[in-house]
Amino acid sequence: MKKELKIKVNGQPYDLFVKPNTLLSEVLRDDLGLTGTKRGCNSSSCGACTVMLNGMSVKSCSVLAIQANGSELVTVEGLAKGNKLSPLQNAFLDHGSYQCGFCTPGMLMSSKALLTENPKPTKEEMKEGIDGNICRCTGYNSIIRAITAVVKGEYKEAK
Repeated sequence: MKKELKIKVNGQPYDLFVKPNTLLSEVLRDDLGLTGTKRGCNSSSCGACTVMLNGMSVKSCSVLAIQANGSELVTVEGLAKGNKLSPLQNAFLDHGSYQCGFCTPGMLMSSKALLTENPKPTKEEMKEGIDGNICRCTGYNSIIRAITAVVKGEYKEAK
């Protein structure tokens, strides 16, 4: 028996019906077509499926969709304003923080959650903020450089 799920994703309200065992990552990708949220390990280990749920960084493969009922979510697609990338996205591009790109959406979302909670993190806090996100291309240093550039104000929000 399906349950009603009312969520707001990237500012857009949705009213869906889902099976009780449906994962949030499945709803985002399969029902809403937001494929930036990657399926990596499906065990909450790699971080590729990271989204923001009510302002908190969560791994959407470990959250039942129905647990998000009444919540607001931001996916990687919600970082840009139209065709203008966010400062964090621009910094990732400029600093080569994407390499193969598979971890990038999760890294961006973990970084965004960190900066939302703490706009001036130290390097150690940045490392902690992306802990739980695996980059198989070892792009961690370039990711930290990108976050640092945003913290220093080198990238401004698009108007």
